[in-house]
Amino acid sequence: MIASLSHVKAVMGDLKAKKKFGQNFLIDANIVERIAQGACNKDLKTIEIGPGLGALTEMLLKYSKDVDAYEIDPDMYELLNASLKDERLQVYLEDFLDADLSVYRERVNICANLPYYVTTPILFRIFESDLDIGKITVMVQKEVAERLNAGPSDEEYSALSVEVGYLFDVRNEMNVSRKVFYPMPNVDSAVISFTPARERDRGFEKKFFELVKNCFRMRRKTLHNNLKDLYDETTIAAVYEKTGFDEKIRAQQLSVDDFLKLYDAIYKGEE
Repeated sequence: MIASLSHVKAVMGDLKAKKKFGQNFLIDANIVERIAQGACNKDLKTIEIGPGLGALTEMLLKYSKDVDAYEIDPDMYELLNASLKDERLQVYLEDFLDADLSVYRERVNICANLPYYVTTPILFRIFESDLDIGKITVMVQKEVAERLNAGPSDEEYSALSVEVGYLFDVRNEMNVSRKVFYPMPNVDSAVISFTPARERDRGFEKKFFELVKNCFRMRRKTLHNNLKDLYDETTIAAVYEKTGFDEKIRAQQLSVDDFLKLYDAIYKGEE
């Protein structure tokens, strides 16, 4: 069983966990199996991001059709290939952010234990890709989980929150203590799942998400100040007339439906 302290210490030898990659290895087999069981489907491929020593990978293979794993650290890549011999596993020594995702034509599940420093870029990459997603399951720091579940006027509400709210039904699957990792991190984690909530319209989404991100460019500024560098005053005046928004409103006060109204006010009739 890979998810054990004895295995991690034996396999790592003189190697140390690399802080730059956010390496903290799961050592509780029960938690690993619960994550994999909820994340996978026997009929679908699972893409794993950052497999490390393979504790989660081992269980993903148990509950998935097959697994493609993307590992950025050459040391972990070698150790994982040595630990897990399974023809249903393909490990790529590659940064997931640079991977060619167009090779995936079938529906896939995604599962990952994401380090803090790269959580947001990876989630944006997944959400804005052309992948046909069955389910996304990620372990993140608890504060990131709170941000993903944030609503309008919450301090953590962001462009990522809006994308998540538009695309997915979000569920907090479980909280995970820092004590089940080696080395032990400074914070607890949470496992979050994302299930698609609507049919995808990639052309619309690209333009819509770009608008949302622009609205959050300067969080302390009003919506008007974030828009004035992008649109003329006539367009902005029409936005307030069509939506009924207060001219002093900020992006973090707008719901997903409000952003859709904003989009229609600016672009309806152009498409």
